[in-house]
Amino acid sequence: MVETSVERDIRRHRTADTTVTLTVNGEPLAGREVRLQQLRHKFLFGCTAFEAVELASGDSDDPGREERMLELWEGLFNFGTLPFYWGRFEPERGKPDTERVLAAARLLTERGHTVKGHPLAWHTVTADWLLDLDNAEIARVQTERIKREMTDFAGLIDMWDVINEVVIMPIFDKYDNGITRLCRDIGRIPMVRMAFDAAREANPGATLLLNDFDMSAAYECLIEGVLEAGVRIDALGLQSHMHQGYWGEEKTLGVLERFSRYGLPIHFTETTIVSGETMPPEIVDLNDHRVESWPSTPEGEARQADEIERHYKTLLSHPSVEAVTYWGMSDAGMWLGAPGGFIRADGTPKPSYDRLHHLVNTEWGTDETRTTDAEGRLRFNGFLGDYRIEHRDGAAEFTLNEAGEADVTVDLD
Repeated sequence: MVETSVERDIRRHRTADTTVTLTVNGEPLAGREVRLQQLRHKFLFGCTAFEAVELASGDSDDPGREERMLELWEGLFNFGTLPFYWGRFEPERGKPDTERVLAAARLLTERGHTVKGHPLAWHTVTADWLLDLDNAEIARVQTERIKREMTDFAGLIDMWDVINEVVIMPIFDKYDNGITRLCRDIGRIPMVRMAFDAAREANPGATLLLNDFDMSAAYECLIEGVLEAGVRIDALGLQSHMHQGYWGEEKTLGVLERFSRYGLPIHFTETTIVSGETMPPEIVDLNDHRVESWPSTPEGEARQADEIERHYKTLLSHPSVEAVTYWGMSDAGMWLGAPGGFIRADGTPKPSYDRLHHLVNTEWGTDETRTTDAEGRLRFNGFLGDYRIEHRDGAAEFTLNEAGEADVTVDLD
């Protein structure tokens, strides 16, 4: 089969041609059968993990369902996003939902997953009680809130969408809120600086993202202004809710080229591809599309599976992309009621689940039996990440961190 240019770029940026020399007590393990297994991808295949809050805290009405959902989730993902929407996290001032979300963060990290918090500052789903404060007080409590969460969750969550959708923040007019008031008063760049400075002070080693849905030049202008002001951003978050149809390779690569010029890692933070009718193209604000029923269809599910494969391959082919977060595992509870999940509302997997599972675990994964040569060597091309080699009662692990070529020596105990 002829390798496509996308597949060639994926291999070039995501894999290493690896030679592993196996020894036992310093002597080559020659001509022996061993099992080679990839344990975890370096690339962050992510999804929201909001259900983990109810499961970990014991508040779930159907823990069996949540456990099944987590099992399906782990079949695809190694990177979970937990919710920190201020209006839900601290609806009553001084009473944050810290313990329940901490339990979820522990659950995910103990199972080997990286966790991100979303978001620390946003004008939507923010705390209503901010409206009782003047702007100076809003700034103070927003800063305190960021420092509190960054400190309380350090070591469990060390990656954050620090501030969300700043492009529209000072001109947001759907309803009054304290964060828009503050941003309108002090301006976008000072708002970003305030949030990032607080987060950096509280957890200097954390990965801090600026996140937005606006892929226009307005977001580029904001990024340029923030960087020129000396604010350190660790990664750029690009949202891609495709309720109006799949972007396609050309648009996706065009977006990546525009935003990769800043030399920062790129995270596709919120991806949705629907398996039913697409939203009418004339809708400007996706929140304005409200329907009584938005079902998944067989035709839509086949289309979604193809588009999921195309989208993930396109993203992995670009060297700037470090993470992709899908915005919802299941159609049940999906944003806007859209049929955008990998799992139907009845809990059964769609074709898109099987397609991505095959890509992540088979096409891009390794789990096979090999025989070493006369010098105890194995040669393979593997995706970057963590590996385990087993021979009889002995086993050892190693990590591939850089694309290209790798030479590894492993001693099996």
